[in-house]
Amino acid sequence: MYVAAGLFATVSGELSVSANPNPTHSPEDQTLRARVKLIGSLLGDVLGSQNQGKVLDDVEHLRLGFISLHQQDDPDLRASLKAHIESLSPQRLTDVIRAFTIYFTLIRLVEEGHQYAIRDDQARHLEPLWSGSFNETLKQFQEAQSMDRSQLQALLDRLGYSPVFTAHPTEARRRTIQEAVRRIFLDNQLLDQKGLSEFQQNEIIDRLRAQIQILWNTDEVRTRRPTVQAEVKYGLYYYRTSIFEAVPRLYRNLERAIKRNYGERDGHLSVRVPGFIRFGSWIGGDRDGNPFVTAKVTEEAARRQHREIIRCYLERVDELSRILTHSDRLITPSEEFTRSMQRDRLIAHRAYRDDPDEFITEPYRRKLRLMQYRLQCNLRLVEERLYGYHGSGHGDAYENADEFLEDLRVIRRSLRSHGDGNIAGGSLRDLIRLTETFGFYLAALDIRQESTVHERAVAEIMQQVVPGTDYAAMEEGERIRLLSRHLGSNTMPAFSESPLSEETREVLNVFYLMADLRSEISDEMFGNYVISMAHTASDVLAVLYLGSLAGLAGTDEQGRPFCDISVSPLFETIEDLKHVPDVLETLFTTPIYRAFLQTRNNLQEVMLGYSDSAKDGGIVSSSWQLYNAQKHIVSIGQRYGIEMRLFHGRGGTISRGGGPTHQAIIGQPWGTVQGKIRFTEQGEVLSGKYGNFETAIYEMTQGVSGLMKASARKFDEAPEEPAHFDSLMSRFAELSQKHFKHLTEEMDGFVQFFYQATTVSEIGLMNIGSRPSHRSKKDISKKSVRAIPWVFGWAQSRYMLTGWYGIGQALDDLFKEDPDNLGRMRTIYKESTYVKNIFNNCQSVLANANLRIAADYAALCDDPAIAKEFHDTISRAFALCEKHVLAVCELDYCLQNNEAEALSIKRREPYVEPINAIQISLLRKFREDLAKDPEGQAEDSPWRAPLLRSINALAAGRRHTG
Repeated sequence: MYVAAGLFATVSGELSVSANPNPTHSPEDQTLRARVKLIGSLLGDVLGSQNQGKVLDDVEHLRLGFISLHQQDDPDLRASLKAHIESLSPQRLTDVIRAFTIYFTLIRLVEEGHQYAIRDDQARHLEPLWSGSFNETLKQFQEAQSMDRSQLQALLDRLGYSPVFTAHPTEARRRTIQEAVRRIFLDNQLLDQKGLSEFQQNEIIDRLRAQIQILWNTDEVRTRRPTVQAEVKYGLYYYRTSIFEAVPRLYRNLERAIKRNYGERDGHLSVRVPGFIRFGSWIGGDRDGNPFVTAKVTEEAARRQHREIIRCYLERVDELSRILTHSDRLITPSEEFTRSMQRDRLIAHRAYRDDPDEFITEPYRRKLRLMQYRLQCNLRLVEERLYGYHGSGHGDAYENADEFLEDLRVIRRSLRSHGDGNIAGGSLRDLIRLTETFGFYLAALDIRQESTVHERAVAEIMQQVVPGTDYAAMEEGERIRLLSRHLGSNTMPAFSESPLSEETREVLNVFYLMADLRSEISDEMFGNYVISMAHTASDVLAVLYLGSLAGLAGTDEQGRPFCDISVSPLFETIEDLKHVPDVLETLFTTPIYRAFLQTRNNLQEVMLGYSDSAKDGGIVSSSWQLYNAQKHIVSIGQRYGIEMRLFHGRGGTISRGGGPTHQAIIGQPWGTVQGKIRFTEQGEVLSGKYGNFETAIYEMTQGVSGLMKASARKFDEAPEEPAHFDSLMSRFAELSQKHFKHLTEEMDGFVQFFYQATTVSEIGLMNIGSRPSHRSKKDISKKSVRAIPWVFGWAQSRYMLTGWYGIGQALDDLFKEDPDNLGRMRTIYKESTYVKNIFNNCQSVLANANLRIAADYAALCDDPAIAKEFHDTISRAFALCEKHVLAVCELDYCLQNNEAEALSIKRREPYVEPINAIQISLLRKFREDLAKDPEGQAEDSPWRAPLLRSINALAAGRRHTG
């Protein structure tokens, strides 16, 4: 039998940009390398046992060949490897791609587990913990800021941390694969246990081999494009898999760190930790550009969320009933507890109909059984409504989460009354934390729609309400006066819906649904109504007007304003970001809008889009406009006495505002993070961040500690920025945008090069998300292509252009304008976290790029002259970027200050290159078949399936999608 002793073992090799030629391997890295080798060997065993080992032979031939090329380039060997790829059948290529994809998945899992083991070991030994840990954060507060208990309490009391999940899944992994990977993760972690015997180790290894074999025999690719309902289910998976476990543990870790640093008083923490974590979701609510998200779909998404959290509570109440087995012969519950049982005696009569004396001497079990019965009533109600039956009333079900939460707190107070406070601090406290966090709605569902849709709806309705009105032709001031007048009226306008267009009726149906589900499930069921492509103040008032038609906003009979909907204008493009101050000034000087804000705790949320602004003007220009926009937003809010909350529309990748959450939050402008933050967690990062609760705790801790640090800064006490900061960064952004736009908008042939030298067209064929890859099928321009496939396409071809282009040329211009600018930029890099993030993120993108491989993608272009022109232009810019970024950071090679990431890239690169070579071959063959099928998508081409799998494989190997 074949023994794959060396298969997928850790290798050395050069990075795609200048790298450390002799990296040092710490003991921790040596441990990781050993585990990588073990897992690779197990995968080799599985491949060797399948198909007479033919797939393994192909994999080994390519693996060893490309490793050799990384050690020393050999044109003859490279040509031989390409010829071998060309000789393989579609099925054999599919199997080879799958083998590498599984390897990438397993190695990511091993690295994730390794990092968790290191953090766990640090925590056990109480060593100085990692940057972003709660202990490190609190020590910093005490030592650097002299923050006392009362100040820390004030900080915690104003925190609001809200990750918002979105359905942009550029990874196509099915939930079945996620579950299989989770099992492998758990078994891999078992090997880290101390004192395992040889027999126990072999038993775990055998189990791992079997799990990898199951993974190999499970199709990882969806056969159909997912529906929005499937995306909703996919998002819910992470709650039950990790988040329900991670949230209570995070609070416990914070309380432990407070006890360690600030101590206790009278046996209690000297600083109370309030519940400040809330989750949000766009999955099922984001209808911008997605025709499949209807009011009916949103209704189902909300009810599925409601059902998921009720199921969670049922499981945990059942668990508690097996723990709180106190006998009333041995303890005496509090009077409050006894009264609560008397108050619910009629419900108890129905709950205990089959066995009236069940748990009669065990008061807490009896109470919990009653609570379980009521939750089951809630569950039955939501399931009836999911299947279209609306006949039942609430009956014995909980009216709302507050009733359920109060029952839990009554039990906690009763336990404390007879000396069992420590027991109350266990599973019961965790369930209380979950209820505070998720209520009965799980995640606040945001609604998103594009501004022109609202404009058309208002125009149609106004033609009936005020005959002769042409809303579409009105100037901005006229629109504001018209909308203000109607919002200030306490009379509901009369109009008929039957003449309205289907689009406008659907818009109204969403508002009717919001009103209904707020009453049925929770006032917090819906988060914010996000207006994409917001340009003016009337865009915001238009949403409120439409909401008023469903009773969500308006003026009552006493002339008092009310508003049950929060509106977030989303500013996405470079030009829109410049107009943020004007829009907010107009809103805050509009009396009816100010009156509505007063009813919403005087809180205004503004969403900032990272993706489209970066696609529009390049990474630096986008970042700088966002940086300044935040300062303007908070400044305007302070001037009008309005609390501002920023909603960051971050993507999963650096090119779309991604990167480490902790650094991103503390890198925001001084004082603009005022205790509360919302940010999108894109679909492509969910598995990496929330697939395992061990990692979910770490990721959430990094975000919360970053929020604590950033919120400790006062906007009006901002330190003086480094000399030349504003002028230098403004010029840097201006020059960067100029070069980026020159390439992507002014050079002839760019669109042709983009579509032929990347996989952007093929990404649109994948069954990865319900939303189309383009805003218009007939428009293939840069403007039409969505930000995700825009970034994804450049990443697949290894140009990684969206994360660095424009930076090198701009720096070159700056340094030529004034040689002293290099020293100034170095100073700014050292003193500004914001600027440090820009350059460190750029290093990461450069290290992941590979211009030699990109040249082979360029060769796919029909016109060799266009291919050469653009590849040469990009290559020159790349060399400039690498040179100047390293000069500013004063480094010898990229990621010199992040060896862990550098080694991870180095470890994977020789295994990714074979997939790039395979993909290039498949693209050429598939496009030949596509040319023969101009009206279709070459669905019968034998090369189509392996090509789409290669896109998944590269995303897994590079850990970079859209």
